[in-house]
Amino acid sequence: MMELPTLQREIRLIERLKGLPSPEHFELAQAAMPVANPGEVLVRNHYFLVSASLRAMISEGAEDVPGVPFPALNAGDVLRAEALGEVLAAPAGSNLSPGDWVTHFMGWRDYAAVPLAQCERVGAPMPEPVGRLGYLGHGWTAYAALTRGVQIRPGDTVFVSSAAGAIGSMAGQIARKLGAKRVIGSTSTQEKGRRLISELGYDAAVTRCEGSALADQLLDASQGGIDVFIDMVGGETLQASLAAAREGARFLSIGTLSGQLAATGTGRVAPVELDGLQFLLKRITMRGYSADDNPEAREEWLQRLPEWLSAGDITFPFTMIDGLERATEALRDTAKGRYLGMVIVKL
Repeated sequence: MMELPTLQREIRLIERLKGLPSPEHFELAQAAMPVANPGEVLVRNHYFLVSASLRAMISEGAEDVPGVPFPALNAGDVLRAEALGEVLAAPAGSNLSPGDWVTHFMGWRDYAAVPLAQCERVGAPMPEPVGRLGYLGHGWTAYAALTRGVQIRPGDTVFVSSAAGAIGSMAGQIARKLGAKRVIGSTSTQEKGRRLISELGYDAAVTRCEGSALADQLLDASQGGIDVFIDMVGGETLQASLAAAREGARFLSIGTLSGQLAATGTGRVAPVELDGLQFLLKRITMRGYSADDNPEAREEWLQRLPEWLSAGDITFPFTMIDGLERATEALRDTAKGRYLGMVIVKL
């Protein structure tokens, strides 16, 4: 094994947040190199994801809501995120060897000692420019939502909220591959709306900054109504979808960015006022869903993604941020919706 440094860098939380994250909430610190105990894998991280969902881990009251699938962090803790790295040492008899690449959930640091059960070995690199990055991220969340959470029927009009985000940028493309006739996305700016159409194959985009109401935009863009709604936002977007829904529409809730990205509060609640009569009259169904309920969908996705990439049927949008020292700025900008696709820090 190569000679290792005695110190590593890591990003720590200074204090729990009362609002949106900003670089002053964190510190770039040096720490002793981690030592892999029995049953642990020593990994050199090369990449990790920056996600707005981190706010749910670092806000005041983070431990107060049961069932949230992110570990609450306290002042002084190192931040957490999905990471991709190279194995430096692995337990004897495990299925890992030095030089293997794995994903795990201990990003925001140069090196990590990861429990063996929490490491997932990655396969061969996918077609360029994606490479090993294809094993990172939320594409499989979108795939599971559209194949397990709700089934796309030929001819469906599908609406995806937060369509420029890590999940939404894949969801519209997947919906099209699965038979959707028309795909609409919501996003925060007209520029990102244009990119949804020109780069990701969306038929239309609606934005909160338009002069007309979101519900009116959605009715116009859908050309008569939506059949499926993949919701990562809630709030006003959910209200608009209810107004634009066709009879028998299927709503799938997989995120609550309206709460997570609220300027104040903990990011752990996302209240919204809905007209229950519309659910009744239109026979709408609505389901909360987590891709973790269908882990087999990840392996299926990792088989289909390289096939679709090779055929040119799908793209894998991401923004690369170079350097751990820029990661907290990237988190701030992610929370403000400044990127399209996944946001990845390269170490």
